[in-house]
Amino acid sequence: MTDLAADPGKPQARTATAHVRTKAWRRPAAALLAYAGVRALGLVVLAVWSTARGTSAHTLLTARWDALWYVRVADGWYGYRIRLPDGGVHSDLAFFPLLPALERGLAELSPLSAPDAGMAVSWLSSLAAAWALYLTGARLHGHRAGLCLAVLWAAVPVGVVQSMAYSESLFTALAAWALWSVLTGRWMWAGTLAALAGLTRPVGAAVVAAVWIAALLELRRERRGPGARMALGLLLAPAGWFGYVVWVGFRTGSVTGYLDIQGQWGNGFDGGWAFAGFIWKNLTGTVVGGLGLLAGVALVIWLYVLCVRQRQPAALLVYAGVVVVLALCAKGYFGSKPRLLLPAFPLLLPAAAGLARWNTARTAAALCALSAASACYGAWWLNGTGPP
Repeated sequence: MTDLAADPGKPQARTATAHVRTKAWRRPAAALLAYAGVRALGLVVLAVWSTARGTSAHTLLTARWDALWYVRVADGWYGYRIRLPDGGVHSDLAFFPLLPALERGLAELSPLSAPDAGMAVSWLSSLAAAWALYLTGARLHGHRAGLCLAVLWAAVPVGVVQSMAYSESLFTALAAWALWSVLTGRWMWAGTLAALAGLTRPVGAAVVAAVWIAALLELRRERRGPGARMALGLLLAPAGWFGYVVWVGFRTGSVTGYLDIQGQWGNGFDGGWAFAGFIWKNLTGTVVGGLGLLAGVALVIWLYVLCVRQRQPAALLVYAGVVVVLALCAKGYFGSKPRLLLPAFPLLLPAAAGLARWNTARTAAALCALSAASACYGAWWLNGTGPP
């Protein structure tokens, strides 16, 4: 029998090739539709909940907490500060520049205001992140696992942040595509995306570490030096994060300028000492709250252990490990810990792989239940104290 694929000029061969290409697009499209459905459910529940409470879902998504600071940067670039009653100072230099730059550019090129532009960037970025998550899960564990990974990320308890004018969605998209580029050997893309991630959030250092360590392990395994594209990618990777920190240093006239500004915000890295004290205070006060915090920390650590036992690629393990350490071992803003862990999507891979082994009905039921719970929690959370 003649191999049709050997003769692409034949109509049957062209039809077979088109079918393969269509199937290749349908699978990630299904993941994106499922992701969008979960997030749409969250927004509908938020709108209904907010209306019942007399609040504005639009305001909650675009004009509170960090979103206000990003808009201030977008409107006037850097230079805004608030002096606190205790004499402390909060400076907008604590916020990395990529999201406000995109807000400003989109607002100038479209009818959108800067806050709405920030929300639009987050919505589009979250879809891009879900696409990369699907590809990563599918590469490691098959199509069903990729689909489950995208939906699980949408349905985490603080998934509503993905729809806010915050930088988590943008950062996760850049980080996930950088890691995908590492897994597929696209080192120039990996370095470029790592540099952009480093311009988005301080935790961009996690992406840089993942790219560098994965490259070094590959070079050691293959006993060779880096090619030109890998070398350039590795040089590009830290440019965004390092460049912004250095610029803040020049702006403040101090080598430790960025760290000083974070300290004024009550942030910094203390190895988890302050967080441990916060947990102890809850244990000796509201015991239930303390036990809940301990359970949450134990869950995160357990998930990371599962990732190691699952033998995830080094890039994913390094990235998730650094994100977890920076989130749990930073002092201040303890209520924001779940939000800081949002980009650590490799932690969800063991669950995604497990769900992929269930039959379709059980998997769908579990994901639907998680999505409904996430939608209700997100609406309650934002209408309460919300993310700091």
